[in-house]
Amino acid sequence: MGGDGGGDAPIIHFVFVHGACHGGWCWYKLITPLVAAGFKATSVDLTGAGINLTDSNTVFDFDHYNQPLFSLLSEIPPHHKIILVGHSIGGGTVSEALCKFTDKISMVIYIAAEMVQPGSTSPNNSNMTVGEEDIWEFTYGEGADKPPTSIFMKEEFRRHYYYSQSPLEDVTLASKLLRPAPVRALNGIDKLPPNPEADKVPRVYIKTAKDNLFHPMYQDRLVEKWPPSQLYILEDSDHSAFFSVPTTLFAYLLRAVSFLQI
Repeated sequence: MGGDGGGDAPIIHFVFVHGACHGGWCWYKLITPLVAAGFKATSVDLTGAGINLTDSNTVFDFDHYNQPLFSLLSEIPPHHKIILVGHSIGGGTVSEALCKFTDKISMVIYIAAEMVQPGSTSPNNSNMTVGEEDIWEFTYGEGADKPPTSIFMKEEFRRHYYYSQSPLEDVTLASKLLRPAPVRALNGIDKLPPNPEADKVPRVYIKTAKDNLFHPMYQDRLVEKWPPSQLYILEDSDHSAFFSVPTTLFAYLLRAVSFLQI
């Protein structure tokens, strides 16, 4: 399971995908112990996120948004057993990557994430999540008469919806690093064609029980619609499990991959 020594011995390689407005930085509390335990761990900044300097108001296509992940996956050597981990709406990115790189991915883990079967659509989440107009700030990069080009949670709502159980230090960190998300590109998460081969890759869902953004009942509906091979519940986690319960989340990641045949 350990590091890169020993020729082409199998290496478990976690690849982390952030949700809307976040970046690869949000996974630091997971990457650190995974690397210390001898795993490979990489986080990616999708287009317009983190230190990727693309203006989100110019990103209209789901493939364009996800391209940094596709580039990373294409470069990972075949003896790496890729564990693809997605958070929140990043679950859609993970699902598209699963379809494009099915043979390279050993397991997919969704953390409070959109887990939608390719060829299907997300369950209707009306009354499951908060009203968009209340908490989101929209940018109309092509003019007020056109659909919005990016979305950003208003500052006064972030603590409650993203980080209600998380340390204040992490909330402060996030406030400096969050960036608007390309709302039109994200509309592509329900447009993946059916992929029977992708269905065969083991999937894990990790539910966040104190989530004010992705209601736990909504997460239950995702699980019911496309049942995973493993299900874990973070009883004390807000939407951002990587901040609120990193130690428990780390333990669940280890437990999930212990079922892999390496």
